Amino acid sequence: MKIKAAILNEMGLERPYWQSKPLSVEEIELDPPAKDEVLVKIHAAGLCHSDLSVIDGNRPRPLPMVLGHEASGEVVECGDTVNDLQKGDHVVFYFLPSCGNCIPCKTGRPALCEPGAQANAEGLLLSGESRLRSRKGHLLSHHMGVSAFAEYAVVSAKSIVKVPGDLPYQISALFGCAVITGVGAIINTAKLRTGQSVLITGLGGVGFAALLGAIAGGASNIIAADVNAQKRDMALSLGANAVINPSNENAVEELKDMTHGGVDISGEFAGVIPALEFAYNCTRRGGITVTAALPHPSREIRISPARLVGEERSLLGSYLGSSIPSRDIPAYIRLYQNGRLPVDKLLTHTLKLEQINEGFERLANGEAIRQVVVL
Repeated sequence: MKIKAAILNEMGLERPYWQSKPLSVEEIELDPPAKDEVLVKIHAAGLCHSDLSVIDGNRPRPLPMVLGHEASGEVVECGDTVNDLQKGDHVVFYFLPSCGNCIPCKTGRPALCEPGAQANAEGLLLSGESRLRSRKGHLLSHHMGVSAFAEYAVVSAKSIVKVPGDLPYQISALFGCAVITGVGAIINTAKLRTGQSVLITGLGGVGFAALLGAIAGGASNIIAADVNAQKRDMALSLGANAVINPSNENAVEELKDMTHGGVDISGEFAGVIPALEFAYNCTRRGGITVTAALPHPSREIRISPARLVGEERSLLGSYLGSSIPSRDIPAYIRLYQNGRLPVDKLLTHTLKLEQINEGFERLANGEAIRQVVVL
């Protein structure tokens, strides 16, 4: 079938993106779903830093590629062997399909699925194939098994989860990346306990979701850190107990004074090394630092092993919020419906597909929290 989609043909174009237009909205061909695959009508797709990191070259991927990985939509057609979904179901995508057969999947860690990670790196579906073609018949790459900046998508049935039909698409889309990553990093990876103190560094969509997750999880003292004053103000309005500018010369000492020696859990979501160093240095003895951000693969952090051991610190990575999507996405949606996880407050802009380059320039400038393309 013919669909309209936003294609990235070249990484690293100069900003502003509304001028260089890294994403080209074109008509392409979408092949029908094969075995274990589903055709979904996209209704909403969020703009995320993981998309931006491909656009700016920090996260190289095979091109040309149809970007977009945080989305929601409606099932149109199911391929053979798909029995748990049917036409008309509302679904949320998640950005790493889980095969169910590799060791991580079998041990309850589907966010580390090995075939899923390989398929994502190669720009393919879990089947090892692509369903996207240019008007000239050339194969196009899938982004994280989704490619949501399009009118329709064919995905593995193991890349989507059914959600309530009364949830607005522009809200449900957020649960597939921002919410599952941010909330999961605090709840699943750091294993927040009621009454613990938490620092959230980097207030984008994922960072704000982590802040809301810390509140829902019962943190007693939540400090939010960002160089952007408006985002610090927003953090206070969402329930943070205090805010701090991590670029201040004595920011670490200031934080430790506020928390009597440091926080129990420190989450970093900015994607820059100074932010991760700040987050690590702000934990107390025995504290946990968790990062869900993805700076350029060449960037490295230096830590003292003696301090790591002598103070029993932990530095943990979190991918997909260490989640089991089929369990966690519905659970987080129930929290939202009960008023305990108000992720709708993170939605700052809605766009048309033709406005996507302007949206990514806004994201790169730090002028938005979560923007959603409505299709």
